[in-house]
Amino acid sequence: MNQQLSRRSLLRATAATMGAAGLSTAQAAPSPFKPTWDSLVGGYRTPDWFRDAKFGIWAHWSAQCVPERGDWYARNMYMQGHWQYDHHVKTYGHPTKVGFMEMQNRWKGENWNPEALMDLYVKAGAKYFVSLANHHDNFDAYDSKFHPWNSVRVGPKKDIVGTWAKLARAKGLRFGVSNHSSRAWHWLAPAYGYDPEGPLAGQRYDAFNLTKADGKGKWWEGLDPQDLYTGPNRVMPDGISTVAAVAEWHKRSYYTWKDAEPPNNPAFIRQWFLRCRDLIDSYKPDLVYFDNSHLPLGQAGLDIAAHYYNASMAWHGKVEAVINAKELQPEMRGGVVEDLERGQRAGIEPLPWQTCTCIGDWHYNRGIFNNHGYKSAASVIHRLADIVSKNGNLLLSIPLRGDGTIDADERKILEGIAAWMGRHGEAIHGTRPWRIFGEGPTQVGGGMFSEGQVKNFTTQDIRFTTKAGALYAIGLAWPTDGIMRIAALAQDSALAPGVIERVEAVGSNDSLPFNRTPQGLEVRLPEGLAGSPAVALKVSGGGLA
Repeated sequence: MNQQLSRRSLLRATAATMGAAGLSTAQAAPSPFKPTWDSLVGGYRTPDWFRDAKFGIWAHWSAQCVPERGDWYARNMYMQGHWQYDHHVKTYGHPTKVGFMEMQNRWKGENWNPEALMDLYVKAGAKYFVSLANHHDNFDAYDSKFHPWNSVRVGPKKDIVGTWAKLARAKGLRFGVSNHSSRAWHWLAPAYGYDPEGPLAGQRYDAFNLTKADGKGKWWEGLDPQDLYTGPNRVMPDGISTVAAVAEWHKRSYYTWKDAEPPNNPAFIRQWFLRCRDLIDSYKPDLVYFDNSHLPLGQAGLDIAAHYYNASMAWHGKVEAVINAKELQPEMRGGVVEDLERGQRAGIEPLPWQTCTCIGDWHYNRGIFNNHGYKSAASVIHRLADIVSKNGNLLLSIPLRGDGTIDADERKILEGIAAWMGRHGEAIHGTRPWRIFGEGPTQVGGGMFSEGQVKNFTTQDIRFTTKAGALYAIGLAWPTDGIMRIAALAQDSALAPGVIERVEAVGSNDSLPFNRTPQGLEVRLPEGLAGSPAVALKVSGGGLA
């Protein structure tokens, strides 16, 4: 299809659909942003609230948390030979009869206490909160006007995004949403597949055969399963006869179409646009996270970005909005805030950025809890200090169980973060990078999915931040002799040529004894802080910040 013709057709169809729904197709006034990268980069500046916040918490909560078996359950349960497939068959039934749509009905959130959770997140030092609006499983966790498979109509029967938004703002937090649904059209392709081996070999799974008419008299009466599963966009061909061959077909298909537009389904793009615009207009989020390289679905993503920035100007009188996207080309980085999934930067970045990571799997995994395998509070604090010293933010996911609760280990981790942030948060919130990010031998890998390369920090590893004329030095391990040594603050240091007048432990007004030598600044730490996962010092004097 001619690309220009396809674009015009999409715009006409979108306008017609929005007009029928009673929505204006005009940009929110004022509207200086146009749906091009040049316009986004030329007109956008990351708002100060995001740069000051530094730490956010994310509730990555959907029906994929119900089985308590971790990430990508809605896809992997359709892939014979995968351990999640085995669990599904054993626990719920074969996917020819019991597909993922049944998990949506089992997701009740019956023990969800969002206010108590939000209080815990605030105590842990989060300054923004992000709610999962939809995942690759194509289900909207809000009161969606354009998608009947949503949490008000199915499963919890609650407006999850709306509830989180109200509570976050009441507690003084900025509020964000994450949108992952642009990949659903090919991510859900295994639901149209079949077992290649065994007694049911060749029999297609539920998505391939179900229609709206099949729901008569059932819990999903009036709903069309094809609206959830997105239709047969990428159907596994007949005749594949081995588990290995199926796995390879799906892997190749996923990476070929990872962030692509569906080639023969403009209706999917149109509906994604409408759903995303509805999400923005209805909940007025401060942040929208896209789980995409660049922006979702080509021009549709640019249209949404321009609309969101223009709408933010209408709401606030200036652009207070943040968009997160991944793997940006250098020329794109000024237009949105780049996110690194489970990764960190090697040095200070000129533009604000964000790391997103999780203490375990993105979706709740009981095995991690049973094996006490989460990231520790100390490791989260170390990541936070390193990221903030390099002009970044940390967005940390705490996965909820299907019933809406967190487990004992997750609570303990949050309480550990809260204890540290309650004393040392001054060295994190509202700060900016110093002349160097830090010192010490431990190297932190750069780029996506690099966090597993980071080794334990040593007593020589220190990270720096600045605020209001003060320099903060955060030691990432307790020195055995109780003395923190900071090489960057040595006598005659070109980095700190001024006079050091006072050193305090953050959280205390007491002055600490220090000695400045040609090798570094030596500070005797308070014995009461021994065992802390990190110790922040506030260093005051001329020419330091």
